[in-house]
Amino acid sequence: MLPENLGTTLSLFAYVIAAAFFILGIKNLGSPVTAPRGNRLAAIGMLIAIIVTLLDQRVLSYELIAAGIIVGSLIGAASARLVKMTAMPQMVALFNGFGGGASALVGSGEYFRILSTNEAWTGGVFFTILLGVFIGCVTFSGSMIAFGKLQGIIRGTPIVFPLQQPINILLCLLFLAGSVYLWTQVSVWWVFVLLAVLALGLGKLFVIPIGGADMPVVIALLNSFSGIAASIAGFIIMNNVLIISGALVGASGLILTKIMCKAMNRSLVNVLFSGFGKKVQSAAGPAGAQDKTVRSIDAEEGAMVLAYTKKVVVVPGYGMAVAQAQHSVRELADLLEQRGVDVKYGIHPVAGRMPGHMNVLLAEANVPYSQLKDMDDINPEFDKTDVVLVIGANDVVNPAAKNAPGSPIYGMPILEVDRAKNIIVIKRSLNPGFAGIDNELFYNEKTMMLFGSAREMVAELTGQVKQL
Repeated sequence: MLPENLGTTLSLFAYVIAAAFFILGIKNLGSPVTAPRGNRLAAIGMLIAIIVTLLDQRVLSYELIAAGIIVGSLIGAASARLVKMTAMPQMVALFNGFGGGASALVGSGEYFRILSTNEAWTGGVFFTILLGVFIGCVTFSGSMIAFGKLQGIIRGTPIVFPLQQPINILLCLLFLAGSVYLWTQVSVWWVFVLLAVLALGLGKLFVIPIGGADMPVVIALLNSFSGIAASIAGFIIMNNVLIISGALVGASGLILTKIMCKAMNRSLVNVLFSGFGKKVQSAAGPAGAQDKTVRSIDAEEGAMVLAYTKKVVVVPGYGMAVAQAQHSVRELADLLEQRGVDVKYGIHPVAGRMPGHMNVLLAEANVPYSQLKDMDDINPEFDKTDVVLVIGANDVVNPAAKNAPGSPIYGMPILEVDRAKNIIVIKRSLNPGFAGIDNELFYNEKTMMLFGSAREMVAELTGQVKQL
């Protein structure tokens, strides 16, 4: 057996190696091209961390650890195979919640362990345990609400009620007061349980007033919370690699949250507390919308417009994800390219229900990465674009963000598709998007509406192009 000091040094060195793999993994996740390599690097880092931790003499039962690894691996493999790409935001929300819940359980376990062994309490240990339980429980219940909204179990529009924010503040104050009381009466375990329940309630109330349009921000923020909770759990059990990995996830989640807020030109406070997405008008649109004219076409006319042109930009949205139309879109794009049409894809940062949602879907359909253009890169090209094909996108192409100072989305950066020569919009109806407002683009004289399911309409367009 290695000397204790040498064993500790080797363990710390292995943890540093694991952390390096985590950092390289996150760096590679920044691009669809390198994302698979990033996942592999992060997995190697986690494998190293698990092996080193299992060699720690404090492991109580290798049998339970092995059972957990087997069950978890089976669930993870089944999820990766069976969960549809449209349900990926829900799965991410679940993973965030499970991470927060696990951290809360670690804190709870440590509390009851110290209580049962009559060890001396220190302020640092007590504070760390309560902070871990608080953030972990908030993350768990908030993520479950986000999952419910994304899955359709809970309505996606904001759920607001009078005195909502004062009640949230009251819950926070009660948690602080209960924590002070528990410090003076640390053996009163039911107070600890009550504090966990308060944190669970706060997480629920924290997310229910946030609408579906802001889900990308919520997912990124909850991802950051889960990382912070994991890092705190690392302090609780004194595991260095958990501290480092949790801090990395927390920091990257916060950075992503900031990027999402910037993409919507809104502050994080506004996203969390404005109730954005409440129904502000009827589905028919604002007063006078009924007098506006809409130009409707069929698949044959749309195919004629697309086939006899030079440059097409495809703008995907959540409607494409719901209809699982990404493979049909790729087939249509291949046909157009065979006819000499230059095809690109314009991706808005918050299109869909999680960061990078559209990139993931199109990558699944093997769309070349070089054709995927983010908002800042594609906007200057719309003036020279013959046709923009909007598939299931709504708020991210709404000109009201530029033209209507009174609009809830005014100031939000959008894909400026209204500057193109022609616009074809595939959508089931004229109903508003997550923001709950009418889309001026639908009534633009250059816009042609192709009503129907994204998958069916794209398939019909493909069939008609083949016949030309």
